[in-house]
Parts: sequence; C-alpha cells; structure tokens
Amino acid sequence: MTWYYVDAGQQAGPVDDAQLEELARNGKVLSDTLVWREGLANWQPYRDATSQGTGMATAPLTIGGTTATAPTSEAVCAECGRIFAMQDMIHYGTAYVCANCKPIFMQKLAEGAVLNTGALNYAGFWIRLGAKLIDGLILGLIFVAPLVYLVIKSASGGQSTALLGLRLLLQLGYMAGNIGYQIFFLGKYGATPGKMACGLRVVTSDGARISYGRAAGRGCAEILSGLICNIGYIIAAFDKEKRALHDHICNTRVIFKQ
Repeated sequence: MTWYYVDAGQQAGPVDDAQLEELARNGKVLSDTLVWREGLANWQPYRDATSQGTGMATAPLTIGGTTATAPTSEAVCAECGRIFAMQDMIHYGTAYVCANCKPIFMQKLAEGAVLNTGALNYAGFWIRLGAKLIDGLILGLIFVAPLVYLVIKSASGGQSTALLGLRLLLQLGYMAGNIGYQIFFLGKYGATPGKMACGLRVVTSDGARISYGRAAGRGCAEILSGLICNIGYIIAAFDKEKRALHDHICNTRVIFKQ
C-alpha cells in the first residue's frame, strides 16, 4: 500500500507499509504526523490512519476538491498548518500559503519580517550554552543552600556515613528536579525559562511541539550527555542540525522561536 506523509510542512512520499513503519520507528513519522493513502477521505494523524486497517474501499475519494489519486496537488499552509489544494495557494520559495493567510503572509513579506517557510532555524552551540547556564542558575538557587551546608559540614566534621548519604540524596534530588523542570516547561511551553530568555524552543524533527513523554525522555537522555564529560553537549557544535546527544536520542531540535 502506498502512503504519503507531511515532512516539515511539505508532502513527502510515496512509501510502502514497511517504509512507513521504519520512518515511525526512526522518529521521522510521529503519532500526530499527517499521512494519507488511497481510500482515506482526508489527511489524518498517523495513529488514526494506521488503526483503521487496510480493508477500505479502493475507489478514489475526493480530498479538498481534488481526486485521491493525485495527492501531490496538496500542500500544507506555512501560516496556519492546514492542508489545501496547491492550485488555491500562493507559492513562495519552499512555502505554500492558503488564501486566508495570504494577507498576513504578504504583510510580513513587505515588512521584512521572519517568514515561516517550513525550514527550521536551528540554534547554535553558544546560544544553547547561554540558555543552559540560565537554567542551571535557576536550578542551582534551589539546591545551593543545602549544598553549601553539606560542604561546610564535611570540612568541619569529617565524612560520616549520614553526611555522605545526604550528599548522595542531594545529587539524586538535583537530577530528579532537573528532569521534572524539563518535563514541565518543555511539555507545557516548548521551552525552559533559559531557552525562553534566549528566544529558543524545542521541537520535533518536523517542527511540531514535543509531548510531555518526549520531554521526559529528553530530560533523562540529557543526563547521559553530561555524564560523558559533557561530550553529549559539545557535539551540537559540529552537527549540521545543531543536535546534542539527547536531541539525537529523542529526535528533537532546538530552534529559534519565530
């Protein structure tokens, strides 16, 4: 069976069932990625389209005024994200814009504003480092008081078993607090306070907001980036999409907020 899917605001494909499953396993196609195959009345999220099985009628159905046998005539609007027939849209560079969004898009173009052309504007290593330092400062303020207390206690009273246990508990608490911090802010706002201050946000490979589950996975994966002498962070300076190790693991990108 032949499938088409939306990638970075543009239609991609065709791919067969096995290729679509492989794209899903690799994180290229997510549960909310729009997909289409002959027999579906319209583009649908991957999780819904694949749960309907393959035993549907094969007769061509209309999609937005065009026949289902010609899905290449569909495109995603760069402004509102909805799918329309290309013949009813304007084409600028790699972007397509629907009739309703055309006035807004043209105004942005006339004013020289940043346009959403479907391409992701990846954040570089240094701006990400600045955001990380801000987040570290916020988290540090929460844990610095007990940490200073334990350091002073260690210097004056030796390394008792209870004191070592408290230090270990504090370290584990910091790690858990950092993960919770990431889950809450990335899941709810798409960015931590540090990233907000630097005009950044975390998205999936196709530019969509990440879920709370992916935020949790990214927070855990970030621990690994720090444990290996921060090499997991450093590789972002050399990656073409500015991905750190935890971005590779969770298939996320850090981009400038448009």
